[in-house]
Amino acid sequence: MGERESKSGDLLQGTLDMLVLKTLSRGGSMHGYAIAEFIQMTSDEVLRVEEGALYPALHRLELRGLLASEWGVSENNRRAKYYRLTAAGRKQLAAETQHWGKMAGAIARILEST
Repeated sequence: MGERESKSGDLLQGTLDMLVLKTLSRGGSMHGYAIAEFIQMTSDEVLRVEEGALYPALHRLELRGLLASEWGVSENNRRAKYYRLTAAGRKQLAAETQHWGKMAGAIARILEST
């Protein structure tokens, strides 16, 4: 059995929720396509969020009370669900950001060790 090759755009398990929360923390509300597009563009095209992962994540975050949503009309005049961060979502984002920093630092120390 060979090793799985990492593809450009693969998200580490558990990071999608954090990236969605961070994207929506910029203020205002966004529909799903705009969230995916922002993540891809801001990561210099390294990260890609597939619809099959994004919409279940948005639904999960909404059920947990971290996002609120309402229907509206998109820039291209289509009906779209717009999501915004709740106070609970901001709190969760702060906790996940702190945890991510600890994990990234620990991994970096291991990779830099001789």
